[in-house]
Amino acid sequence: MKRAAPPTPPLFVERKRALSEEERALWDSVAKSIKPLRKKTRAAKTEAIAVDDTAPVTSMKFEPVPSKAAPPAITKPVSKPSAPPLAPIGRRERAQLSKGRKEIDGRLDLHGMTQARAHRALLAFLHRASADGMTFVLVITGKGASGQGHERGVLRRQVPEWLALPEFRGLVVGFEEAHIGHGGAGALYVRVRRAR
Repeated sequence: MKRAAPPTPPLFVERKRALSEEERALWDSVAKSIKPLRKKTRAAKTEAIAVDDTAPVTSMKFEPVPSKAAPPAITKPVSKPSAPPLAPIGRRERAQLSKGRKEIDGRLDLHGMTQARAHRALLAFLHRASADGMTFVLVITGKGASGQGHERGVLRRQVPEWLALPEFRGLVVGFEEAHIGHGGAGALYVRVRRAR
């Protein structure tokens, strides 16, 4: 029978070392600045101190050890809550808007504006509409003439994309193409999110 080879000893042995006073102070400051993940509080661990009964009791003076100033705690920037998702306008509400049973609280006509000017105008209009407590507004983009060689109907394509951006989603609940009586493909019904 062949004997098994004895296990080889590890090449190095990891030794634990005690923290220095400076490291202990730094750790304590970091530990105090964190918040627990759980809501339940745990009992703090108490450190056991060994007492030598045979040693004479003497009064001791403790002098504070000058330490380097602890670096400022690194805090994460507070992230803004994500923008709420868009919701389509309900079929019943859309029918009421198209038949005039539900009021359109405001209108914005973007005809003839550049993209930059239209973007600013739309954002300002929706801020006002939200602050004024409006529910439904009509945004007229125009259909754009069909032309050869150059692009038409830029705002008709851009405005729905803008309304889906996070900067607008805080102001807009949802949007849909308007009824033919309100402009059809060249206009949008926009449901405004009310200011809190």
